Amino acid sequence: MHIKGSDTLLFIGDSITDAGRDRADSASLGNGYVDAVAQTLRERAQSGTATAPRVINRGISGNRVYDLESRWATDCIGLRPTVVTVKIGINDTWRYYDSGLPSPVDAFEACLDGLLADTAEQLSARLVVITPFLLPVTPEQEGWFEDLAPRTDAVLRAALAHGADVVRADHVLNRAAQEREAVELARDGVHPSPLGHRLIADAWLAAVDAAEPEPQRQ
Repeated sequence: MHIKGSDTLLFIGDSITDAGRDRADSASLGNGYVDAVAQTLRERAQSGTATAPRVINRGISGNRVYDLESRWATDCIGLRPTVVTVKIGINDTWRYYDSGLPSPVDAFEACLDGLLADTAEQLSARLVVITPFLLPVTPEQEGWFEDLAPRTDAVLRAALAHGADVVRADHVLNRAAQEREAVELARDGVHPSPLGHRLIADAWLAAVDAAEPEPQRQ
């Protein structure tokens, strides 16, 4: 289904979505995958007669799913988007390993499920979920998958339960890491490089803005 010029696209999540945006400027998109998606959609509109959709970035660095919950009414529902993209999960894992801050997978899933259900009910918005990912650059990070793998499964279950489009950032970046060093894609294993962000943007466009199927001939 193509994104339309009348759509309002909201991207919400953690630092990967935030990508250094200027929070004093509500129109700032940062310098990551959200900006790359917006640029592609603007260029597409300029090459034809279409109007580019409005794009809003409400990522905040350091957020876990519970932080999203606390600001969902203002930063999601109140903005009345027609397409909502959520990228969350890696900090729920990271904070457990570096700070001992727990985020049980069942509680995480229930929280994310509630946010998606609330959005579908109040906005009838199209939902998009980007999976968390990790490209280990230290031996310690290899152990994070014990927590991250079931959390990713929880993200997928919540997405499926609400008919959300899924962007498998974990698959996309893992495939890229077979041909490149992990630090070329995410310097610390978590935060994407410009190339990493471009790959996520391309995956989002492929999953969410796929071409309409051609009508069958009679």
